Amino acid sequence: MRRFVPPALIAALALAACAPEAPGGGEAVPPADAPPPAQAPGQPQVVAPTDPAAPFRQDFVLSGTEPFWRVDVKGTTLVLTRPDPEPAVTGANASLAASSGKATWTTPALTATVTAKTCSDGMSDRVYPYEAVVKVGDLELKGCGISAEDWAKFKPQ
Repeated sequence: MRRFVPPALIAALALAACAPEAPGGGEAVPPADAPPPAQAPGQPQVVAPTDPAAPFRQDFVLSGTEPFWRVDVKGTTLVLTRPDPEPAVTGANASLAASSGKATWTTPALTATVTAKTCSDGMSDRVYPYEAVVKVGDLELKGCGISAEDWAKFKPQ
């Protein structure tokens, strides 16, 4: 004589066999390289937050030609230098506003903006990763920018 096994019991046993257990009991942790679990349909997409200012929280060198100028961004201080007789302009306590691929440091004395876009200084074969615009009063200076760390790697010795 055959015994009747309810279908619900068969399904429960099959599901229990599929759920791995960790040694010593409990549910197993998936391996580190396992894909993330699928999200239920209709649920909002969960995206890890990113900080668009992160690439710009380092020192930068911005420079241009005709007229020659250079801005050193060191922390929250901006220093614009130009050939004599122009005096250096220093902006302290710069606020940083950033979006994807763009950053602006603002002080009462000057504002500097970099945009992720290949840039050439027009006088050398160097290619910079950022276009730069510096505003001092009514004067607008255009040039290129690079992180100070990368600048140190290819600046003239």
